[in-house]
Amino acid sequence: MNPNQQTTGTFGFNADDLQESVIAAYNHIRMEGSYARVGYTIDVCRGDEAWNSSQVWYLPFDDLNEPITDEISSWSWREWYYTINVCNFVLSRCNNDDAQLSEDMRRIKGQILFLRGLSYYNLAGYYQNPPLITDYKAYSTLDGLYGGNSTFDDVLDQVEKDFQEAMTLLPSRDEGGVWAGGRATCGSAAGYYARALMQRHKYSEALAVLKDIIGKKYGTYKLMANYGDNFREGSQYENNAESLFEVQYLDYGSQGTDDEWTPVNTSAYATQGSAIESNFGPGAYGGWADISASPWLYQLFKGERTTAGKLDPRLYWTIGTYESDWEGFEYGNTCYTSKLTAKDTVVTNNNNGGLPIAKFTNLRTGLYNKVVTGLHDGINLRMMRYSDVLLRAAECENEVNGPTQQAIDWINQVRERANLADLKLADFPNANMLFEQIANVERPKEFGCEFGRGFDLLRWGFFYSADRLQQLKEHGTFRRSIHHVKDPVSYSNIATDPELKSSYDSYVQGHEFLPIYQGLLNNNPNLKGNSANDGTDNSTYFSQKGWTIHPVVSLSK
Repeated sequence: MNPNQQTTGTFGFNADDLQESVIAAYNHIRMEGSYARVGYTIDVCRGDEAWNSSQVWYLPFDDLNEPITDEISSWSWREWYYTINVCNFVLSRCNNDDAQLSEDMRRIKGQILFLRGLSYYNLAGYYQNPPLITDYKAYSTLDGLYGGNSTFDDVLDQVEKDFQEAMTLLPSRDEGGVWAGGRATCGSAAGYYARALMQRHKYSEALAVLKDIIGKKYGTYKLMANYGDNFREGSQYENNAESLFEVQYLDYGSQGTDDEWTPVNTSAYATQGSAIESNFGPGAYGGWADISASPWLYQLFKGERTTAGKLDPRLYWTIGTYESDWEGFEYGNTCYTSKLTAKDTVVTNNNNGGLPIAKFTNLRTGLYNKVVTGLHDGINLRMMRYSDVLLRAAECENEVNGPTQQAIDWINQVRERANLADLKLADFPNANMLFEQIANVERPKEFGCEFGRGFDLLRWGFFYSADRLQQLKEHGTFRRSIHHVKDPVSYSNIATDPELKSSYDSYVQGHEFLPIYQGLLNNNPNLKGNSANDGTDNSTYFSQKGWTIHPVVSLSK
């Protein structure tokens, strides 16, 4: 054995060593299969706010019929289990009695618990019944190394436990000061704990946590005055007062030169950016044009004006279209350095058409003059913002007590930043109507084309209700053409218009989750497939829990 090579027998017995492991765990949530590319954009495709405009890459994820033989579906599995392995190692070196930990060790353990909870949250949300491995010693046996499936509930039980303990160990962003910039805090853990609770309709418990976040128990959060500040790079914008947790990427100009797509990202010259811009960016500007915003989302934005009669400013930061309102607004109608002159022109993603997604790209920032393909996007991914706390609190309040004025007030805080008129309780006589407003108006406009919509559709049970699945088909209808890409589309015309398609027409039951890759099943005799492998209908699980699937209701007045 090389005496200069560190091993688990010599490494990890002091705080300095374990700090290195914490950094390694953070690094791996920034990789291709986690949040730097595929692991982020698969969930965007799974939602109804976007579609696969390249009609090649991500197509089976968008069509919800991913085959078990496609190795891409295993990349997220690979990344999150790597992170879990690092987390389990660190936890094996931590005292089980939290009261005996030094402040440094409390922060180490709290961050690692958060990152393990985050990993299993994603694994359950993508793969349904992944193996739950929490004991580092288990790797010493073949049965421990090749874990069998756990249930969805068992995995989320552990997720809740990890986040809940992390909340008690980590400082708030206020207490953490400079240290908290880019790291998980008790506010991060509390926000994700509420998310995990809501995945299984534990609305009363989640509401209590969300109220505590709003009440500043876990640090001071507020909405940024400018919505766009959540989608720019630079120290004045990133890790801002609205952000509960974000994934860190090197700003443009400070990056290395090597595009690293491997799981380890070991090159000293790695760019350490994300590829989100390349996935979303128009082909004419060097992007891969993989994913476009849905016409439904665009029309939703167009359907309501601000109190000044202008377009919702969130449209500007979400979809890369030309709008006359945007002359003189922020960077105007610029797409990188090229200005659109014809008022009916829209930058289409590629020959299939499509509305480019502006979120987490430089299409609106004017930072540099073209998309640079590969891991070059330096904009931090804001994975949870305070606006999500407010809208989730409103949703939980509506589920427990609704509709109520308190729920309306929380929604209006988010709307007021966009200069939209306040909602009135009198317009929502029942909880179903207010849920519809939250699920299909407020959340899409605030979080359109961001990670998380697919997780929302899972917890709402939209795949298990005929009227909700029909609604998804309508939302997911798009044109495979550069012509009239901004015009409304109607699912009823799909049979007669060859340019029209809906992703959800090809949905195979069980494929609201990703299949477990056949290569993993071949290598692990203890591992079995999930509902996507078997084509299993998950509505029975949902109904046995007694969870509510809200019926589709009209919001027209």
